[in-house]
Amino acid sequence: MLSTPPRDTLEPTPLQMKIGPHLLANRLFVAPMAGVTDRPFRQLCKKLGAGYAVSEMIASNALVWKSEKTQRRANHQGEFKPIAVQIAGADPVMMAAAAKLNVDHGAQIIDINMGCPAKKVCNVAAGSALMRNEPLVQQILEAIVQAVGVGPDAVPVTLKIRTGWDRANKNAIAIAKLAEKSGITMLTIHGRTKADLYHGEAEYETITAVKNSVSIPVVANGDITTPEKAEFVLKTTGADAIMIGRAAQGRPWIFREINHYLETGGKLPTPKIMEIQEIMNEHLLDHYAFYGEYVGLRTARKHIGWYCKGLRDSHAFRQSMNTADDCKTQLQMVNDFFDEMKSHSDRLLFLEAA
Repeated sequence: MLSTPPRDTLEPTPLQMKIGPHLLANRLFVAPMAGVTDRPFRQLCKKLGAGYAVSEMIASNALVWKSEKTQRRANHQGEFKPIAVQIAGADPVMMAAAAKLNVDHGAQIIDINMGCPAKKVCNVAAGSALMRNEPLVQQILEAIVQAVGVGPDAVPVTLKIRTGWDRANKNAIAIAKLAEKSGITMLTIHGRTKADLYHGEAEYETITAVKNSVSIPVVANGDITTPEKAEFVLKTTGADAIMIGRAAQGRPWIFREINHYLETGGKLPTPKIMEIQEIMNEHLLDHYAFYGEYVGLRTARKHIGWYCKGLRDSHAFRQSMNTADDCKTQLQMVNDFFDEMKSHSDRLLFLEAA
């Protein structure tokens, strides 16, 4: 079985940090990704070295609070603490109500999404679209902080943004100052504009400028794919922590690799096929139990594809695996594929093209 994260200590070490009263095991965060960072995946990343993970985005619209998807995204049963929930929307009153509701259901940290570039989010003036309207940003931040972030039972409120709307309209520093003034506890910046989506290289110089303009903790996000890159971003930007998203898909052990590198300067060996098979089995079993047969079968496909990416004959395997019509068959096909890999080599052999 995988080991659990280390226990918190009273005071942070150089590799630890706090969000409000919550002491984190380290400065490595799992980025909230819709359809990816569900409870099973967050739990797995924490077991494999992440110090903190934020839930998938939950809409602030009260009409969807009782939907199956929202209820599942708000399910934190048995999850390692602190429990962090990300909310999205464009109405201050609704956002404040959503924050309060999630706190009442166990959220210990509320994160505000002003970084998502997806059309379906931005088309309703939420996510990164909010960065075009600084007065509304301030209203939303103040409303949420007043709802849950003040008083004896205050819950830390954090914010995730991008560098701006497009390269000609960068206002991350202005938003960061608004956030600090409004009582936001921590700020995460994806080093791209809304218009960039996920293309081009992350602009760490903007993250550096934001870090130098505020006193609250700043987290750097974007293009952190290796231990060396993680160290580079921390040193270059001066960020208090780093957030990893796409690089953890199919490779959740990246957190322990980075943590080991930051602590020792050494690199861990590539995981063996047997260990990856063990990690994936535990993930899939948890995934099936969480979603149930129908949804679990279908939503597991992307995770399996990521785990297998780059392995010999992975394309043909994914095509056949997608024909499985129940979770038991899908899991057996996965294990048969990995058993075949082990018969050829005890090491993970990546090809240049998946």
